[in-house]
Amino acid sequence: MRCTRFRPAVLSLALLAAAPALAAPMPSATGDAAVLAPVQSFFTAMSRYDQAGMRAQVLPAGMATLMRHGKPEQLALGDFIDHVKPGKARIEERIHDPQVRVDDDLAVVWAPYVFLLDGKPHHCGTDVFNLARVDGRWLISGIADNSRDCPAQ
Repeated sequence: MRCTRFRPAVLSLALLAAAPALAAPMPSATGDAAVLAPVQSFFTAMSRYDQAGMRAQVLPAGMATLMRHGKPEQLALGDFIDHVKPGKARIEERIHDPQVRVDDDLAVVWAPYVFLLDGKPHHCGTDVFNLARVDGRWLISGIADNSRDCPAQ
């Protein structure tokens, strides 16, 4: 017994199952680099206590949500930047293994980080950046992170 009448149905089901994968945009190293650029510029400016440089990378009315000991601290990105004032300590935040997702003019970056104080790990966690493309330029519209002690190295 031949099942020729089922072949079109099976083929149709296979195409339907593959359709989302075929329609989904493929990740682009160039696109990822463009999304990551304002994040890296933000961190570079922060390490220099350069508030103007940090402001240039954000939508100032965006929000920062900082999870500290299970409790959220929320403030506008502009207010967050106001708290980054020159001090005696050298600061640096480094992300690694970022995951970037882009859909049209929205993007998300999810990345583990380590925050260094005078070159030594102070705390670690995960950063989540929401970005919006405005006039062809990616800007940070929101930041969320958590914080914990870094594992011994």
